[in-house]
Amino acid sequence: MDKVAPYSKYIAEFLGTYLLVFTVGLNVLKGDESWNVTSIACVLMVSIYALGGISGANFNPAVSLTLAASGFLDWVTAAIYMCVQILGGIAAGFSYSIMLGDAFNCGPGADYTWVAAGMAELLYTFMLCFVVLNVACSEKSGNSPNQFFGLAIGFVIIAGGYGAGGVSGGCFNPAVAIGIDVSSITGKQFKSIGMSMVYMCFEFLGALLASAAHHVVRPQEYGKEGSSDGGITVSNLVSEFLGTFYLVLTVGFNVYGGSKAGAWSIAASLMSMIYALGNVSGAHFNPAVTLAIVLSGRGKMAGGIQAAGAYMGVQIVAGITAATIAAFVVGHTGGRFGPVLESTMVQAAGAEIVFTFVLCFVVLAVATTKEPSKDMFGLVIGSCVTVGGLASGNISGGSLNPAVSIGLDLANVIKGDLPPEGPVSNVHCVPYCLFEFVGACLAAGIFMFGTHVTEYGKEESLASGAESYGSTQPGTV
Repeated sequence: MDKVAPYSKYIAEFLGTYLLVFTVGLNVLKGDESWNVTSIACVLMVSIYALGGISGANFNPAVSLTLAASGFLDWVTAAIYMCVQILGGIAAGFSYSIMLGDAFNCGPGADYTWVAAGMAELLYTFMLCFVVLNVACSEKSGNSPNQFFGLAIGFVIIAGGYGAGGVSGGCFNPAVAIGIDVSSITGKQFKSIGMSMVYMCFEFLGALLASAAHHVVRPQEYGKEGSSDGGITVSNLVSEFLGTFYLVLTVGFNVYGGSKAGAWSIAASLMSMIYALGNVSGAHFNPAVTLAIVLSGRGKMAGGIQAAGAYMGVQIVAGITAATIAAFVVGHTGGRFGPVLESTMVQAAGAEIVFTFVLCFVVLAVATTKEPSKDMFGLVIGSCVTVGGLASGNISGGSLNPAVSIGLDLANVIKGDLPPEGPVSNVHCVPYCLFEFVGACLAAGIFMFGTHVTEYGKEESLASGAESYGSTQPGTV
């Protein structure tokens, strides 16, 4: 980027932002509701790969702010980028409104307040900026350069767009919000202008919080050493909290909001956070995954069993926190957690055991072997949620994760959305956790004694293993 002419950088930022907002407009006005968000995510992804080497491919004033606040972009360039991005957004807004003869308003979805919409914008702008910092700006801690940066960043939009899009519209970008807002004056249903300024405040706050979180999970980037507690670092625990939080938050928004692309959105959130934090904590984000790694002896987690217990505790707390926040932002939980429709608990058990097995086994196979996947691990592991979520969603709900099960179940209690029979009948997370842990045990057993016995040489004990998904060493996943 240092050898690129300044005007080339500004043209790249204008072009990338223009294409993003233009794609948003056409999808909202004429697109297929089931695929709108995927289209928007993909235009962001391809533009990042096409223009990342020119300008850094910010395409978002919040991203430019988080980069400047973190020291990865000088403030003058960041300010120019922000202005160019906003101009690109406005130009795109008027382009689609002139082309289609209509526009739409920037604001909360039906039945949602500006506070709920602002919270949704803050949470997923944080996630977007946090993933950018981790996959594109973390050279000292060994997570960049890489080939998955565009995929990880683009798929944050799939996570947040399907999840929180019904609440706020899913901007997560001041240039998108302003472009929509200004061009809405040409729309047939024009109401008012100015909501983009409210959105921008929440989005900029999310960007600043993402910078602060990056300082915590990757202190090496700022010339500091992470503090430890009981053999594991604070960075490890914060990483596990944030990854599990965003996974369960996305589950909550999709389930409570009635999304038709829930599995796809949830898988995207898992994939993006694995790419972001894989070499910090190992990116388990699931007590069942942690159990499978410990039982198979693949983890080199400092602290051993104690560390695994700490991971599981943090994951469960994060799940409860995320599900509760989603419940209050959406306004309801959608009813009792447990088997779906006319499914029985036995059927739910089969679904949870099999697809938790798939998830844990794939983690062990692609990320803990002597030659783990270098760039595809996040996509492969995240896709297990697409598989299990779609296949078992109408049977068990497709939890596949004790942190999800406990979080969704207790959110009902905290929010007060209980069935007539009372709170005891609502607690299905206990058998679900049992099913999920059984799946984890089966994955570890088949991995060790069935498919991957060559991973365990005679000179090694089962407690050592190769470079692992649970490793916290830079450059490993």
